[in-house]
Amino acid sequence: MAPFDVKVAREMIRATEHPDSAGDHLKKASVFMLLRSPETDPTILAILKANNKGYPWANQVALPGGHQDPEDSTSLSTAYRELEEETGIVASQVDCFGSLGHFQTINSTEIEAFFGIWDGDENEVVYDASEIARIVMIPLADVVETHHEKAYSGRVPGWDELLYPVEDVAVWGATARILHYFTELLLV
Repeated sequence: MAPFDVKVAREMIRATEHPDSAGDHLKKASVFMLLRSPETDPTILAILKANNKGYPWANQVALPGGHQDPEDSTSLSTAYRELEEETGIVASQVDCFGSLGHFQTINSTEIEAFFGIWDGDENEVVYDASEIARIVMIPLADVVETHHEKAYSGRVPGWDELLYPVEDVAVWGATARILHYFTELLLV
């Protein structure tokens, strides 16, 4: 994998027309795709949802985020609020490049994904163990390698095919769609 160029990424994210909203009929949510150590060892901060009985996202790898609350003024404010609630990471620790666009889930939710560089350390992340089982740091090089090995380049694989393995789990669903989009946009 070629070195991650922060300057090029910032310009590309800001200049690209990303997937648009499908409309107001879907529930709204926002997430942050945070990249740590972009110049040396780029890794993506993700969370493994806790194994709570009846919780629809139990044991799923996700990007930090959640549903929009009525008091959130924008989808970006939702992303920052949820990021802090789920991980303790505050806005001053994030260099936000902007939105990667809107991604729909299979349960009628539309997620707006924001991309940023995070200057923190995974050991500093604070989370509620009743909601989050653990922090999962995803090496960007592994995402790119899987992207190429499974021939995802230049196409949008189906929900049942699009998987990015990491450690002892796999990223799938809307989170995998966001990783796929990001990889296609900046790295392929």
